[in-house]
Amino acid sequence: MKMVKAVVLIAVLGLGLTAGWRVGASEWENIEFQQDLHDLSTQVGIRIGHYTPMSDDQFRDAVIKKAQDEGIQLQPEQVTVERSSSGSSMFLAAHYDETINLPGYSFVMHFTPSSTKSTF
Repeated sequence: MKMVKAVVLIAVLGLGLTAGWRVGASEWENIEFQQDLHDLSTQVGIRIGHYTPMSDDQFRDAVIKKAQDEGIQLQPEQVTVERSSSGSSMFLAAHYDETINLPGYSFVMHFTPSSTKSTF
């Protein structure tokens, strides 16, 4: 009887660790991507007067590339690019879902990183 309890306990702990690892990895990717969005949005001020400014589509492509670097697949319609009226600041955001697959159970986590959210 004690052996059965030990096996069940190990299985439950293993499942819990697996779930925690997969959720944590998705959260970490989102945090890294959000920092990338913040970094990209600050580059608009650096470029004014020194280089040809990037278009909104170029920023959108840069966001998609950064997402791919983090293992996140985005389509252009999932990315928001907005410039301030003066053109000196940029707002970047994305929305995406990630499916977490566990043994016998799956669920979807929705993420909405943006350049204005703080990481912590």
